[in-house]
Amino acid sequence: MTDGLPDSLIPYDEIVQEALRAVVGRVLGSVATNGGLPGEHHFYITFKTQAPGVDIPQRLIERFPDEMTIVMQNRYWDLLVDDERFSIGLSFNQVPSKLVIPYSAITGFHDPAVNFELRFQAADGPEGPEPHEEAENDAVITPVEDGSNVVSVDFKRKK
Repeated sequence: MTDGLPDSLIPYDEIVQEALRAVVGRVLGSVATNGGLPGEHHFYITFKTQAPGVDIPQRLIERFPDEMTIVMQNRYWDLLVDDERFSIGLSFNQVPSKLVIPYSAITGFHDPAVNFELRFQAADGPEGPEPHEEAENDAVITPVEDGSNVVSVDFKRKK
């Protein structure tokens, strides 16, 4: 049963998701240009490890076969940002690693310092990601979860 609204011939959901992912790129670009994170800002970035263009060490893919969350706070290096992706150096269990992550692979971005959050639809599988543990990339953080400043994009397409 339909609610009487016609299916859109304009892919609004894809356009909005792409625009919000560009917000992540702009924020990371600002951090790279300014030489670091300002004040107490730090980021949790969740992404699909098997998405096209993702380049991370095999040991991380084995540990996080579907989705992974990295923490960008105190210990990172070589942050490079362009229009399609970013790369960053992080340490996992004292092992330095370079990660290349296209914005299209990102499913979540959270800055607990100001409780700002963006969530994106996963592009694969109808059942969604399996639960996973957060990547322990040598940061100790206590996020604030009061629900303010959260932007959730969850468009559903009619089939």
